[in-house]
Amino acid sequence: MKKMLLTVAAALLPFMQAFAAEGHGINGSELNLLWAIPFAGILLSIALFPLFAPDFWHHHFGKVSAFWAALLLVPMIINFGFSVAFYEVSHVYLLEYFPFIILLLALFTIAGGVRLKGDMVGSPKLNTLILLIGTLLASWMGTTGAAMLLIRPLIRANSWRKNKVHIIIFFIFLVANIGGSLTPLGDPPLFLGFLQGVHFFWTTSHLLVEMSFLVICLLVIFFIMDSYFYKKEENTPPSTENGEKLGIDGGHNLFLLLGVIGSVLFSGFVHLGEVHFGSIHLPIQNILRDIFLLVLTFISIKTTSKASREANGFDWFPIMEVGKLFAGIFVTIIPAIAILKVGKDGALGAIVNLVTNADGTANNDMYFWVTGLLSSFLDNAPTYLVFFNTAGGAINVEHLMTDMSHTLMAISSGAVFMGAMTYIGNAPNFMVKSIAETSDIKMPSFLGYMGWSVAILIPLFFLVTIIFI
Repeated sequence: MKKMLLTVAAALLPFMQAFAAEGHGINGSELNLLWAIPFAGILLSIALFPLFAPDFWHHHFGKVSAFWAALLLVPMIINFGFSVAFYEVSHVYLLEYFPFIILLLALFTIAGGVRLKGDMVGSPKLNTLILLIGTLLASWMGTTGAAMLLIRPLIRANSWRKNKVHIIIFFIFLVANIGGSLTPLGDPPLFLGFLQGVHFFWTTSHLLVEMSFLVICLLVIFFIMDSYFYKKEENTPPSTENGEKLGIDGGHNLFLLLGVIGSVLFSGFVHLGEVHFGSIHLPIQNILRDIFLLVLTFISIKTTSKASREANGFDWFPIMEVGKLFAGIFVTIIPAIAILKVGKDGALGAIVNLVTNADGTANNDMYFWVTGLLSSFLDNAPTYLVFFNTAGGAINVEHLMTDMSHTLMAISSGAVFMGAMTYIGNAPNFMVKSIAETSDIKMPSFLGYMGWSVAILIPLFFLVTIIFI
């Protein structure tokens, strides 16, 4: 036993030394764009494998994600040492990935326990109404919460229809992204801004008109498109006579959702100090938040009947897919974020230079587009924070909220709105896609989805730039 303990201790020694080390981390100015190859690789895998090797991808996407993560970590260990690589991975997992996936797990499980009963027939009016309700809810219960609450009822209502892919795509545009623009509860980038000192209702007052413009435009486009497909529908709508009346099963989960919202607000308003793991500092309130979220998740699992979840079409695969893929994405994204953080001194300095005019003033149009387009492929929360700091938010957030309010508006709206451009732009996008596919809806590939987003969203974003920014 003693020999075994000594062996274990020897094996853990490098890890303990890594945690004990101070000041570790990669300097982004030392990295070139070759370090972004694994991140590009995982994006291409998400784009191409489901298209050309769907069976392989369905069974091995976790291994593919791990492969690209390893392809980054091995050179990182060779070039910077084990302790630096271990610090970077520990930092991104403890501070970003674990809180991210715990919150998603809680929202996915709890919202998936709410079943809206009743026979609803998917018509253009009903579908537009559901999209509008989800969009309005997203800013107050999060884009993930609103998406997980309404995606299954929407799919059931339209299960009889042949042409329904467009319904899911507009759901991602509106409920999973643009609807989360008005409060820090809506989308992670805005919550980061709130933690940096942006007032809770600042985005409510400054993004309301922009968001309303986009929502109205998208709902009108959707209604016209859905009406067209509805008239061409070959299948016959099911009869609702003597059908199930509208109601809610698992309604207690709505109170658990309030608990999720409260725990997120708690972690933003309350400061209880930090727990230190070497140079990694974990806020105590965040640890308590994550523990509470796991407790709420456990309560939902235990108190919601299995039959109700099955009737709701609930399946664990979507959260497993998101968890495994983003476990690799959060690792491979490390070099890209490190390069962006050093601003003009990094390999992406030319991109950072785009947001500043020759006279040193902020180029708000470019803040909107650069923040937005990078948020479409990178994690939109750290991307927001990079340009928030570039604009001077870390130095004087009051100045950014007042005299530079158009700049902050551009950064905030870019990060939230353009999360809709790709499946990985915002966490619920991929979850909605996965839920739709488990319901036998053949969703577009990564590039196919981008075809929809480029055709529909980019012209609207140009109008937003011209009119508001």
